[in-house]
Amino acid sequence: MSGRRGGYCFEQNALFASALERVGFKVTRLAARVRYRTDRVLPRTHMALRVDLDGVRLLADVGFGADGLLLPVPLDGTESLQFAWTYRVVDEDGAQLLQSRRDERWEDLYAFTHEPQLPVDYEIANHYTSTHPASRFTQILTAQAIAPDVRRILRDRDYVEDRGVSSSTRTIEDDDDLVSFLAQAFSLEFPPGTRFTRERGSS
Repeated sequence: MSGRRGGYCFEQNALFASALERVGFKVTRLAARVRYRTDRVLPRTHMALRVDLDGVRLLADVGFGADGLLLPVPLDGTESLQFAWTYRVVDEDGAQLLQSRRDERWEDLYAFTHEPQLPVDYEIANHYTSTHPASRFTQILTAQAIAPDVRRILRDRDYVEDRGVSSSTRTIEDDDDLVSFLAQAFSLEFPPGTRFTRERGSS
C-alpha cells in the first residue's frame, strides 16, 4: 500500500480470507462488536474470520491491532497461549466473546455471532469507521504493529512497547520527531514537513 500503510481489519482480513480460500480453507467472514477500551455499546465495525478445518472451528484475525491475535484461537473455550499473551473464546448470550488475559484477569476484546457477512455489510461498517466523528479512527492518530516478542502501539503522541510481562512508555512531542519515529518504528513514510493534528489524528 502507499507509504507502506498496513491498513486495518477490512483490508487485512479481506486479503487474508482470500489467501486462505485460495489454498483450500473454508472461511466465513464475520462482524464483531468491539468491547475493548469502552464502557458503551458499539456498532459491529470489526471484521473477523471463522476458519473450518477438519471439523474444528477457529477464529482467525490479523486486523485487530496491537491487542489482537498472532495465531488462530479455537472456538470451544480452549485457552490459546501465544508467546507472552493468552486468549480464549467463550459463549455469551447466543454470541461468542474473544478475551485476552492480563494480570490474571480476562479482558473482553470483541463479541461476534456466526452470521456470514457480505461485502456490502463491510462497506457500511467501513464508511462509519473511517468517517464518523464518533469513530476512534477519526479521533486519534494511531499506529500499531505486533510481533511474537513485542507489540508497538502509538496513540496520539504516546508510544508503548508491550512485551507481555513488562511495558515501557514514552511521549513524542515534536512534530518532526513524530514523522521520523513513524518511519523508524512502523516503516510508515510521510513527506518531510507532514503534521498531524491532535483533534482528528490526520495529516
